[in-house]
Amino acid sequence: MKISVVISAYNEERQINDCLMSAKKIADEIIFIDNQSTDATAELAKKYTKKIFKKVNDPIMIDKNKNFGFLKASGDWIFSLDADERISDMLASEIKKAVQNTKTMGFEIPRKNIIFGKWIQNSIWWPDYNLRLFKNGSGMFPLNKVHEKIKINGEVSRLKNPILHYNYQTISQFLKKLDNYTESEAIDFIRINKEVKWYEILRWPLSDFLKTFFSQRGYRDGMHGLALSMLQAFYQLVVFLKVWEKKENYKDLSPKAFLKEVVCELSKISKDTRYWVYEALSKENPKMKIIYKIKKRLS
Repeated sequence: MKISVVISAYNEERQINDCLMSAKKIADEIIFIDNQSTDATAELAKKYTKKIFKKVNDPIMIDKNKNFGFLKASGDWIFSLDADERISDMLASEIKKAVQNTKTMGFEIPRKNIIFGKWIQNSIWWPDYNLRLFKNGSGMFPLNKVHEKIKINGEVSRLKNPILHYNYQTISQFLKKLDNYTESEAIDFIRINKEVKWYEILRWPLSDFLKTFFSQRGYRDGMHGLALSMLQAFYQLVVFLKVWEKKENYKDLSPKAFLKEVVCELSKISKDTRYWVYEALSKENPKMKIIYKIKKRLS
């Protein structure tokens, strides 16, 4: 069974060499999509493959060019790899065995997210399964919004060994990507023609923070977990503000007695916060579980 590794990249000269080196561990061919890079990305790729295609860079719908790459692949299987990802020796070995004589049409693979220099082992960041390996002709990105996963027709299984994902390495990198990602999220929200409420400027960020930090145990990653939960809340705040900008043109959505309504909403948020605080504490302190459950009910 031959495997085609498809990589779509834009201005990744600092890390594309390591990415391509890891791709060679499983690739019978490498399909490289250069999204009009202005640095040495395309030149570096030439050392690993002749199958290089140039496409217009689309930062809002980044998966479009990956789909193009899938259509150019000739292998029995396709592996979709990003420039900031690496295939370890153990994963390579598992992949080679997995594609032999299987009825499965695709495999989800966990991603080991390295963020701000640390492996983040909780919240949305682990195990972070993504469908990356699939039979040629069976899968594509839907192209409806950002952060999509490949959809395939057929049975899906899971591999054990993770992809190494050198995700956000600096705050600046997070903020640069945030603008494109939130733009896509806002457009997608507007597309479904859902009404936007004023109080969601409070609820969206707070809901994401409570989910990632408390419910999904982001606190177990310490300062990194707290920082990422705060950034995730900020992300949702920006999404809301862009929806307000695009859908309402900054229309004043505030109700009468606005201060009173804000205080009322903050009171509800405070209650939700206490609930998840006690829920997390009861999980981390089994001996105090009954006490925290009582406090949670009274919150």
